[in-house]
Amino acid sequence: MTNDIYGPFPGGPDFSAALTEGQRARYEELGTNLDVVERRIVDACAAAGRPREDVTLIVVTKTYPAEDTALLAGLGVTDVAENRDQDAAPKAEQCRNLPLDWHFVGQLQTNKVRSVVRYANHVHSVDRLRLVESLSAAVLKSERPELGCLVQVALDKAHGEGAHRAGVAPEDVAELTDAIADTPGLRLDGVMTVAPLAGPLAGDPARAFERLAEIATAVRAAHPAATMVSAGMSGDLEQAIAAGATHVRVGTAVLGVRSPLG
Repeated sequence: MTNDIYGPFPGGPDFSAALTEGQRARYEELGTNLDVVERRIVDACAAAGRPREDVTLIVVTKTYPAEDTALLAGLGVTDVAENRDQDAAPKAEQCRNLPLDWHFVGQLQTNKVRSVVRYANHVHSVDRLRLVESLSAAVLKSERPELGCLVQVALDKAHGEGAHRAGVAPEDVAELTDAIADTPGLRLDGVMTVAPLAGPLAGDPARAFERLAEIATAVRAAHPAATMVSAGMSGDLEQAIAAGATHVRVGTAVLGVRSPLG
């Protein structure tokens, strides 16, 4: 298998030899960072009494070039995430021959839905009925397989904060999960959150993720197949795993702080 960026498929016998000196240095940097993140996940799972295979690492490649995504694939990464379609769509096209599972994690406008369903297998940021309807229409028109959907929970909205931020208030999760489960072309996968910046849970990711776990349990009671709990990023993945996260979304800790794309 080959890809459209480096030629031989990453990990193949000719892959490393085909890299320039700069590309090889980046490959090694990413590998070192992945090793550190992997150790953090292993340790967090052990502390929580959970098997390592319970947690999937999603590398958030937003603002970084497709070349990095291909290098990550060569290092064994299988799940990548983007938060802006204008960046994700061309990147996914460049990496179309790589065995990657694409996740869309950003706020999604309905006018971007048709593009997103061309490459994303999971949308983590479903937060309104109109988006559910738009996603369904786009999936059915494209005749693609079902699209996995997670409801984005805005924990701060339970306390009257974050009215203009993405996500649905905890008390509205059941209505939205029911709608997704009943809508053709969509598959309810679970729930997602970002540690809140306001309200009583701000600055306390452990409590925030415990609250998400309670919500996830209620969702699974009604929809047993909705097992995904997407929570935790570079700075708080340990707290998320302790609370039961099945997917952690890590960007900076893997890709570092080198200058991103503009």
